[in-house]
Amino acid sequence: MARKRFSLAALVAGAATAALLLSGCVAGEGSAATSSKDDSGAIVTEGGTLNIDFATYNPLSLIIKEKGWLEDALAEQDVTVNWVQSAGSNKANEALRANAIDVGSTAGSAALLARSNGSPIQVIDLYSQPEWSALVVGPNSTITDVAELKGKKIAATKGTDPYFFLLQSLEEAGLTPEDVTIENLQHADGWAALQNGSVDAWSGLDPIMANAEEAGAKLIYRNVDFNTYGFLNATESFLKDKPDLAQAVVNAYEHARAWAADNEEEAAQILASVAGLDLPVATRVITERSNLDVDPVPGDAQIDVLSIVGPIFVETGDVTSQDKVDEALDSIINDSFITKADPDAIG
Repeated sequence: MARKRFSLAALVAGAATAALLLSGCVAGEGSAATSSKDDSGAIVTEGGTLNIDFATYNPLSLIIKEKGWLEDALAEQDVTVNWVQSAGSNKANEALRANAIDVGSTAGSAALLARSNGSPIQVIDLYSQPEWSALVVGPNSTITDVAELKGKKIAATKGTDPYFFLLQSLEEAGLTPEDVTIENLQHADGWAALQNGSVDAWSGLDPIMANAEEAGAKLIYRNVDFNTYGFLNATESFLKDKPDLAQAVVNAYEHARAWAADNEEEAAQILASVAGLDLPVATRVITERSNLDVDPVPGDAQIDVLSIVGPIFVETGDVTSQDKVDEALDSIINDSFITKADPDAIG
């Protein structure tokens, strides 16, 4: 049977503009950026704007934004920090490709997909090793395993970890994408569709999924090995032109990681406030399913995981050839900033 081909969504400027409006700011707000070199020859950026995302699936981003650490660190350089919310990895990738943000949060699978299709991004830090995806059914559903999804409608956000989690789960159960109907819905819309009966199952994403469990939703299939890492990505132009700002971002992330380990309750409170969750739900996400205590340096472990996911891109038609995936695997990692990270430079 011929496989249905899923195309990566068109990356349009309008989507990035909408994302920027969420932050209440516009790209380039503040004085124009200039650069010079200090006595050691390092680039120093003065003025301009750092456009960076925050996302409920990236708790460290919420902490950094809440605490204002980047604003404080870059104040002497007169750099404005513009926070843009990402509703999913696909939205972060759209904004990165449109240069609407300089740094964005995605799953590893989504980052590889974007780079395989020509987006000039690299991972500069790992913010988590989460179990953030699972297959979910409603409280009254009689479906108990993946094989029973044959012929059913399943909500998933294409280009994100839950989508690739779904494809791997189907394959493991002996099914193909053609055996089900995949409804391409943003994460929150997928949960809404499951609630109103428009779909039979949802490939969920925390923290929305954890909140769904509180409402009675059931996780019928979990597999931590099908979840890829949390990637903090930056555009190559940003890394080349403003390496000092990239280093400040990575320093802030490592400062936030240490802070979160010592302040789990407050970290959960921050997540609960931003995501609209009850505190017990946010606490479960932080303490049980986020795994923020991960080696932040991207390397062979991530390449091994992505090497499993990469061929799926070609099989489903999201990438035209395995050569493009291989080229992306060879070039997606940039560990030069995380290996020089100085958490104490923040705060």
